[in-house]
Amino acid sequence: MAYHALPEVQRYLDWKARDRVEVKAALDAMCAQHRLTRPGDALTLAVVRKADDMLIGQISLRWTDATAGQAELRFILSPAQRRQGYARESVRAMLDLGFNELGLHRIYARCSGRNQASAKLLKDIGMRLEAHFREHALFQGEWDEELHFAILDREWLRGSKVKELSHHMVA
Repeated sequence: MAYHALPEVQRYLDWKARDRVEVKAALDAMCAQHRLTRPGDALTLAVVRKADDMLIGQISLRWTDATAGQAELRFILSPAQRRQGYARESVRAMLDLGFNELGLHRIYARCSGRNQASAKLLKDIGMRLEAHFREHALFQGEWDEELHFAILDREWLRGSKVKELSHHMVA
């Protein structure tokens, strides 16, 4: 997880670069959490490149509200592995898991207004921009904008069915 220490990755993380002891503790905590049992729990999965089993990122769902069936989606990818479809594949798989296996009603994601690649990905997979907070917070010494995206279960399921039907159609 050396990519966590890169400045272009650090820019979008809630925590500062970690040393080896902190990374091991974080990994141990992630590995111990293999299901969502109560709000606040996070299910974090490794993003691994199939060709060589290389760890290239991580993706997580954090259960935020049991009554409303909501969770927050978070993801990070090594800069060397970006723009190859790995983030899209991972996000789609996590949304499938959240809606089809966990029965969630709404999944949302936040990203920096500067992170145009993540914003584009979230829009492209069908998430709706719900809020744009200007100068939302001081982040690493600079004012930052925050974008909030979300998708409902019925929107995701409808979108998946459309894709399945069009995939089997012959032009």
